[in-house]
Amino acid sequence: MIATEPALGVRPADEYLFFIVLCPVGAYYREGFNPTRIYVSDEYVRAAKGGVGEAKTSGNYGPTLFVSRQAAQKGYTQVLWLDAQKRKYVEEVGTSNIFFVIDDELVTPPLGGTILAGVTRDSVLQLARHWGLKVRERPISIDEVIKGCQSGALTEAFASGTAAVVSPIGEIGYLDEDFQVADGRVGELSQKLYEVITGIQYGHTDDPFGWRVRIA
Repeated sequence: MIATEPALGVRPADEYLFFIVLCPVGAYYREGFNPTRIYVSDEYVRAAKGGVGEAKTSGNYGPTLFVSRQAAQKGYTQVLWLDAQKRKYVEEVGTSNIFFVIDDELVTPPLGGTILAGVTRDSVLQLARHWGLKVRERPISIDEVIKGCQSGALTEAFASGTAAVVSPIGEIGYLDEDFQVADGRVGELSQKLYEVITGIQYGHTDDPFGWRVRIA
């Protein structure tokens, strides 16, 4: 959605153009569906309460580009952002929501004004509950994530988003140290979610939720 009126100024526009771009795309990350390496930023933040963190706007993503470039130069695929107040709690990874499997429970940060309410995030939650898995939306600290990697309690981590669908995470970089998630390979749940969600999208898999809508 862009403003189209013949005016230039810092104010809400009176005329807009809403459009949807449809095109074929390849893998969102160069790794494809292989596990990615994630860099945790403890210096910069993506969003704070009262801002635009929960909205899909250019103002949401613009502030992330500098750190994303730094992460790429260090060999990481995306940035894992922490909360603005305490730099302690996990929020989002890049332009995606994030999930962890800890002690056989699927955990993701709760929505609260700084995290995008992603459609794929909701799809993952609905599927996991449909399959009878334990699911919790709760605050999760980066310390808990790192301890889970070290103890083996954290068996999977993955991002979810429209473009990437489900993107498994194999390694997390924090405070100049890398921590491997389980065996560093694609997890069983990540694989299943990716196959089922894309299967529903392409019409290859039954849609028990009524997500597909015929438009032509």
